[in-house]
Amino acid sequence: MPFMLAFLKDPKAVALLLAASLTILSNMVISPALPGLEASFDGTENAALLTRLLVTAPSILVAIVAPLAGITADRFGRRRQLLFGVALFAVAGCAGAVLPTLPLILASRLVLGIAVAIVMTSQAALIGDYFSGAARGRFMGLQIAAVNFGGFAFIGLAGWLAGISPRLPFLIYGMGALILPFLLWAVVEPNRTTPEQAEGHEPEDLGGDANWPLTLGMVLVLSGLSFVLFYMIPTQMPFYLGTLGYDDPSAQAQVLAMVTLAGGFSALVFGAVRARLGRGMTPALGYLLMAGGFGVLDQAHALPFISLAALMLGGGFGLTMPTFFAIALDVAPAHRRGFASGAITTSIFLGQFLSPIFSTPMIGWLGYELTFAVAAGILLAMAAIVFGAFHRRPRPEARTYRMEPRRA
Repeated sequence: MPFMLAFLKDPKAVALLLAASLTILSNMVISPALPGLEASFDGTENAALLTRLLVTAPSILVAIVAPLAGITADRFGRRRQLLFGVALFAVAGCAGAVLPTLPLILASRLVLGIAVAIVMTSQAALIGDYFSGAARGRFMGLQIAAVNFGGFAFIGLAGWLAGISPRLPFLIYGMGALILPFLLWAVVEPNRTTPEQAEGHEPEDLGGDANWPLTLGMVLVLSGLSFVLFYMIPTQMPFYLGTLGYDDPSAQAQVLAMVTLAGGFSALVFGAVRARLGRGMTPALGYLLMAGGFGVLDQAHALPFISLAALMLGGGFGLTMPTFFAIALDVAPAHRRGFASGAITTSIFLGQFLSPIFSTPMIGWLGYELTFAVAAGILLAMAAIVFGAFHRRPRPEARTYRMEPRRA
């Protein structure tokens, strides 16, 4: 695709893709090591609980810290915050390989959540600063694709390393240190209009919409609810497959891999789809695909149909989430993009955290099939909402790609 080649020739774009790829490591990369870690600390009180908290702990801190990180990115600059976040990510992530006790490892995971919040908010704000219009939408799709494909590769590597030692997967976080020199060279602080300079100008003059807080609030609710529903797949699917007799880990991995790969491929074409369908129909189509996936799960129990449902869920999600980031960056004024990206980051990780809290009691009450049917109904309603709220072409822009001079 020509637009992809254009992005990959720009060091700034490559740097932002590399930074985005770090975020997929925050939770899932140590999942294959959890049984080994629990066995290593079998003498520790509440070892079973603490090892499971190693996965969810970063999400809590990301949800709490992201709004503050967005505000500081607006005030003090995106570049230095991104570089600091990546350095902290590498140190906190790798610490689990050497720390002697499980509580200390858990503490390092909390620090990792702070680092992820800093990286995600500053990286997303930089996307808003570097790109605009159609180019921004295409880049958001390319980023989601990179995150999905990176997650597929990193989880496979983590599984292999965990077979050698449960401590080795923590070293994958060292990728942050490896890319830091390139980020230092490639990322530049964009020229932004400050609130003081903006005095006397309308929000549209700064690249924002007059009613951007209302639009952002709607996006936050939709993105958070999207993650509540979508994360039913990684949190509940292995158990659901077990009730159907598919208790082989390879079958469970196959279904989850299809979700990830379908999400990556659909996000890859997101820019072209959004340019053709608009910013309302694109997420509506994504929600319809996800509703169809849950509908298949409600009706079919054979593994081929479950795999088809996984493809529909992943493909729909790949069309939905880039839209919300793009809308938030489209409507927010330039000096509020850090705040907007921080707010969306909070909604995403809060949705991840709340997903099992929402779905587990419902499954206990209704069973898996009816719960999937309820999820499909909610997604159909969300498709109607996003189509009605956002179905208009983005405001024409004079430039779709802004080049910033690189400085030492």
